[in-house]
Order: sequence, then structure tokens, then C-alpha cells
Amino acid sequence: MHTYHTPLDLVRSRHVESPVVCVRPDRVAEAGRWFQDNFPGEVLYAVKANPAPWILQALHKAGTRFFDVASIPEIQLVAEHCPDSRMAFLHPVKSRESIRRAYYEFGVRIFALDCEAELAKILEETNHADDVTLVVRLAVSNDGAMFSLAGKFGAPAYEAAELIRTARAHAFELGVSFHVGSQCMQPSAYRSAMLEASRLIAQAGVTVDIVDVGGGFPSIYPGMQPPPMDDYVAAIEDAFEEMMVLENADLWCEPGRALVAEAESVLTRVELRKGDALYLNDGAYGRLFDAAHAKWPFPVRLHRRRSTGPRDESSEQTASFRFFGPTCDSLDAIPGPFELPADIREGDVIEIGMLGAYGTALATDFNGFGTIERVAVEDMPWPSMFEAQPDLAEDDGATVINFARARRRRPRLKRRA
Repeated sequence: MHTYHTPLDLVRSRHVESPVVCVRPDRVAEAGRWFQDNFPGEVLYAVKANPAPWILQALHKAGTRFFDVASIPEIQLVAEHCPDSRMAFLHPVKSRESIRRAYYEFGVRIFALDCEAELAKILEETNHADDVTLVVRLAVSNDGAMFSLAGKFGAPAYEAAELIRTARAHAFELGVSFHVGSQCMQPSAYRSAMLEASRLIAQAGVTVDIVDVGGGFPSIYPGMQPPPMDDYVAAIEDAFEEMMVLENADLWCEPGRALVAEAESVLTRVELRKGDALYLNDGAYGRLFDAAHAKWPFPVRLHRRRSTGPRDESSEQTASFRFFGPTCDSLDAIPGPFELPADIREGDVIEIGMLGAYGTALATDFNGFGTIERVAVEDMPWPSMFEAQPDLAEDDGATVINFARARRRRPRLKRRA
């Protein structure tokens, strides 16, 4: 993989035919280290957010040794690139063959479920093994999230207590989990979900070994400025102290977007301009699925290869544009609006940022437009949730320890159920 200081250096140095994914390994490493140092429990990377081998390797190098997987191909990827790691099969609905292969071929011992039918499949396909950890996924409110994940998975409150009680009888260790929704903008959503889980645990009348708060941790996008990540950790930690769980219960989280959103952008070329419509060589069937179908805002900036005047910069005047992707499908449209220089034209290159989460992961080869190139870049032009902080700082000759890193794995005090 070639490395450039900035994407503009690439654009000015050579012809760019296909979309180019710009990867930023330092952003993955910084986010991974932040969670390892600040979250008071186990951190599982949700592989579905971006299964690229370089992402897995970067997180592994930063200390991640636990992965949330949803399929056999994801299990195979982790096994290949992070062989000394643990995996949790946290998709609530799995095929029987997938359960069997995960358990017997790959040594997976952690399985999620949200109904008794799935519990029966897990027990039967593992031959009622006595070393299986079962995680009961609960349905919770997604009101604080920009993208709701409610409605498909999660045991409803009127069934949850009985399911927790039934799973306890078969589990080596028992956990409860939930998902507050993608891009959660309210730290209090985790607290509300955790206290609801605590109520259901108490109603079930059994002990629980694991509380998994799932994903939903946010990133910064245009028009979306979440609270500091410290606020999310504080809300989770405070709620955990109040939960009716065992004193030695484990706390887990499954960040996906927050770990990798900052790690990739895409360079896409303008093939044609029609008024305020720009036809690009990437689109809704490529890395811009969320921009098209979820109307997700992404930051954009123009890179121009050649000067059109006394300066290399484009016009200071901007205008609003909409995008169309390269396929023949009229659904391949991204309404925006995207603010770009008003004089943008064919051959210009637009960088669309913050695509590390669910960008390349959702791309297809429809119409033959799936070809991409990957390069590494060293810049970070957009706001980050994880500004790099030194572990130690010098203050008038005295060594001061960064508090956020010093508080890792601090002792917890909890009540017994």
C-alpha cells in the first residue's frame, strides 16, 4: 500500500481512474487505545463496521483482543489476522451450521440469543456443552440514536425475564446485552437501558455474569456534534454501579463506528456536471450507501489536480450540489446537499470523509463499478472524538499523569443481586 502525506499529494502526482480509499491507520490505533484505556471493562470490536484486514491488524496492534462477529466469514477473518483473540458470536439469529462450525472449528464459546427458539438451536448444535456463555439480547429504546436499530432484534420486556431465567439454567456464564441504536447522541440512553436491564434481571431472580452495553458510540459528522466520549463512559460506569449484578460481574461494550469512522475516506472523480448535479465514479452501490439511503451527512472537500489561474486553490465561492453514482440505476442518487466550490467541473476529485464505518463494508460490484484502490495518508482534516493525548506531561518539572488514562480498570463497588 502506497503512502502519501495528503490525498491532494496523490491527486497532483498521478491520474486517478477508479475511486481511491484513503486509509488512516493512526486514527484506528488512537481510537482503539482510547477505548482500551478508558472503558472500565472488555472492549469488543464489532467487525461488521469494517472487516478490512488492515483494520483488524491495526486494532490488534493497539491492544484489541476481543471481537464481536456476526458470521462465519467474519470469524474466519479474525482467526486469520488476530489468531490469539477471543470472539463472541453476537448475531441474535444464526444458522445451525454456523453455530456448529463456530463452536467446533473455531473455538467460539459465546453466543447471543433473543428467544427460546434460538436458545434451543445453540444448545442442540453444541451438544448441550457445559462451557457456553449465553448472552440474552434485550429490546430497549433507541430514542437517543440518529439511526434506530430497534424492531428487528431483542427480547421484549414481557418475555425477557423468563428468557433470562431459562438461559441461566444452561449457561456456563450468562450475560445480558442491548443496542441503544447507531450514532447515539445521548449518554443517558445507556443509563436508561442498563437500569431497564437491571429491572429485568431482578424480575428473573437469577445471577448474571456479564452486562454488554453494545455499540452505538458516536463519531463527529457535519451537523452532528456528540457529547465527549468521556460522558458516555461516565454514564455507563455510574449505571453499572447501580445494577443488581454480582460484585465480580463483567462489563462489555461493542464499539464499531466509533473505532473506525475516522479511518477511511474516498476520493471520487467528477465524470460530468449538469447544473447542481455531479456524476461521480462512486455512489450508493459503492461506498456512499448511507449517504444515499440513510441521508447521512459526510464531510466533503475538493482536490484539483491542476491550477486554473494564478493559484492552485479553487474558487472561494461555494454552491450546493447533489451527487449521482456511476451505475445505470436511478436509485444511485445522493441528495446532499454538499457544499463545494461553485466552479467544480469534470475531472475534479472530491474527497468524502468519515467513511471508515459502513462505507467499504457495504460496497457492491453492481454494474461492474466495484474496483477501488487503497492508499495510506497521514492527514486528519476532520474533527476527531479521540484527540491524541500523551500518557505523561511535564508541568514545571513535575510529572503529571493524564487522568483519563490513569483511571483504567479502576476498582468497582457493586451490590450483589
